[in-house]
Amino acid sequence: MEKSRIVWLDVCRFAAMFLLVCCHCADPFNFYSGDDPAVLADIQFWGGVYGSAIRPCVPLFVMITGALLLPLRREAGPFYRRYIPRVFWPFLVWSVLYYLFPWVLGLLGGGREEMMNFFPYAADEGRTFADSLERIAGIPVNFNPLAVQMWYIYLLIGLYLYLPVFSAWVERASLRAKLWFLAAWGVTLFLPYVHHFVTPQVWGECAWNQFGMLYYFCGFNGYLLLGHLLARHVLPLRTVLVWGVPLMLIGYAVTYMGFTYTRAVSNATGDLDILELFWTYCSPNVVLQSAPLFALLQHARPRSEGVQRLLANLTTCGFGIFMLHYFYIGPSVMLVQAVGVPLGGQIPLGAVVAFAVSWLTVEVLRRVLGRRLSLIALGAR
Repeated sequence: MEKSRIVWLDVCRFAAMFLLVCCHCADPFNFYSGDDPAVLADIQFWGGVYGSAIRPCVPLFVMITGALLLPLRREAGPFYRRYIPRVFWPFLVWSVLYYLFPWVLGLLGGGREEMMNFFPYAADEGRTFADSLERIAGIPVNFNPLAVQMWYIYLLIGLYLYLPVFSAWVERASLRAKLWFLAAWGVTLFLPYVHHFVTPQVWGECAWNQFGMLYYFCGFNGYLLLGHLLARHVLPLRTVLVWGVPLMLIGYAVTYMGFTYTRAVSNATGDLDILELFWTYCSPNVVLQSAPLFALLQHARPRSEGVQRLLANLTTCGFGIFMLHYFYIGPSVMLVQAVGVPLGGQIPLGAVVAFAVSWLTVEVLRRVLGRRLSLIALGAR
């Protein structure tokens, strides 16, 4: 193994990637459209149980970025040239493939039911070639629900653009200053709930100003800084177990109970805007789930060279897995249902299948495409 490899970060990537796949395997449950109330209740129960547990997936990805890249060791220009193309080209390739899928499925005779099996979010998307071209033309503006995971790539490119600016402060700031920043960020984590339950406008927000008092402390930059700090100030395992694990359980309880409430409101009113309020990544309950998990994973350092090589390969294939795994989500869930897996085990076992098949697909594509094309199509060398 490479001596410079940070094995615990590879473990953290594995956890983040599997949680992400598990998150998407919960989509057929949380967007189940059946009419039987008893079946619906059971399906939505398990969708909520697992959907609330996997919220750390995206925060883990961002904290890994902060741990690896802050502070930057190169100027902005070389940094942009190295990192942004490795994200942008696979994003473009796979966005186009996702947006062409309904048209191809229509050519093969598939209709709404088949679309529902693959894309619960987007079963009613148009299936003509013109519809596909319209979706492709919209890539510079935003993602389409057919490629629901691509929202993160817009965020990631934005974080990369921002990193040289943030890094200059991180490099010079004291630990005390960084903690003050995280304290202000912690206050902003409550804003989604303030906006919904108290008032839609707070601290200077109004019809002509959406940038409130603590706006510049908001968002995923807090996770960047949190990952940077935790990587440089590793908490003892005993501290994580005594304090972190209970906080993680509290965070999960709030997330699950909150989602149960918002889903009941959404089911009653049809208001989908409220549905994922307690699943918001930049919220106090999700931070309570994510930060202790990151700190716990720092102590996961497998000594087996075989495991280390496998984790290193996953790191190489990880971006490709992120890009293509949604094609396998629906079929994987249907497979575990077909073989009679009990309802409570279908989401994690479906995730195991989708994760494994996606990983195998990326590894095969790497070998077929070669180094240069793999970098363009998969972000993998």
